[in-house]
Amino acid sequence: MDDKSGGVENNTITCVTADAAATEQLAQALAQCAGFPLQIHLLGELGAGKSTFARGFLHGLGYRQYVKSPTYTLVEPYPVGDRLVYHMDLYRLSDPEELEYLGYRDFTQNNAICLIEWPEKGQGFLAPADIRVELGFQQQGRRVGMTPVSVRGGQVLSNLRPRLA
Repeated sequence: MDDKSGGVENNTITCVTADAAATEQLAQALAQCAGFPLQIHLLGELGAGKSTFARGFLHGLGYRQYVKSPTYTLVEPYPVGDRLVYHMDLYRLSDPEELEYLGYRDFTQNNAICLIEWPEKGQGFLAPADIRVELGFQQQGRRVGMTPVSVRGGQVLSNLRPRLA
């Protein structure tokens, strides 16, 4: 994985990915260290690579079908073995309480992984993140920062660090 710089600062893993394929590869590596349940909040501007990261994560868990962006549906469930991964895009959410109508509580109670884009739109209603993934533009490629927010998130990122060396 020579397209990443595996710097670790204050428990945050910071990488630079050269292109979308490298961003997906990083997300696949994270997925291979993850387990169920897990809450991952994806942050970044429009076009920063949040959906690309989610697609790579799903592929890293073994999901081989097409991964579509939940921009208009707000949530897409993906079966992975006997478990579910929910990819949510809250950009179009006008009120955090709308999450109740989407069935969000059920997602968090069934031992699932939730990948949530624009989590700030669900503030006060969403379960706390285990890992915050912040994607940003670089002159070339993307900067990806992964920060543990819970003990579970810390364990996942500790398992990821050796894979990035």
